[in-house]
Amino acid sequence: QVQLVESGGGLVQAGESLRLSCAASGRAFSTYPLGWFRQAPGKEREFVAGINRAGAVTYYADSVKGRFTISRDNAKKTAYLQMSSLKPEDTAIYYCAAGPRVTTFDSARGYDYWGLGTQVTVSS
Repeated sequence: QVQLVESGGGLVQAGESLRLSCAASGRAFSTYPLGWFRQAPGKEREFVAGINRAGAVTYYADSVKGRFTISRDNAKKTAYLQMSSLKPEDTAIYYCAAGPRVTTFDSARGYDYWGLGTQVTVSS
């Protein structure tokens, strides 16, 4: 069992940066792939970025590629999402997720454990 808690969200202007954190409890964190998803008002949840257990393989949605960077520190049981050049369309609640059944990073169905999310708002 893993509990995930996101932090680091806030209100920023377009072009600025934010770093989100996902703190985990539970010994199994380092054995699970991890993903970041987001959901904007009135829209479906969408994949943002994923990372494998060791942190050596990453995958990004086209909409954030080149602007966002996912990473993890298994010793600290924490994952990060560094977001740069933020745009108003990045405004959403951001969730981190993990689980043992992940086969493809961008499929939410594979993630068993989810945080409650952190709000990111980008003003123009």
